[in-house]
Amino acid sequence: MTLIISNPNCGNSPKMAFLKDFNIAFAKNNIPFLLKSVTDDIVWNMIGKQKITGKENFATALEQMKDFKAKELVLEQILSHGKEGAANGVFKMTDGKNYAFSDFYLFKSARGNQIKQITSYLIEV
Repeated sequence: MTLIISNPNCGNSPKMAFLKDFNIAFAKNNIPFLLKSVTDDIVWNMIGKQKITGKENFATALEQMKDFKAKELVLEQILSHGKEGAANGVFKMTDGKNYAFSDFYLFKSARGNQIKQITSYLIEV
């Protein structure tokens, strides 16, 4: 079970609440939720590592990551405006390692909850 600690107030912003749910799904390896939350032409740019294009490749990358288990997710900030959003925090893993992350999101539209692009920064702390 993954402990979730969330500092942001997402009360009046549906898109911020969605980004909170998206990050929780990532921490819990909820691949079906993640896949329904992205467009078919998703681009995931993991800065300094790799760039993944397309939902099939995104699904493959998620499957490869499912052995990395988070015991705790600390969400420090979630921001949203129009077609853009961002989240940052820390993943505390079951293997004892901690990773600080910052993700920037581009949505398909200002009204929808489908992510078209993710730019991720991840460092071990």
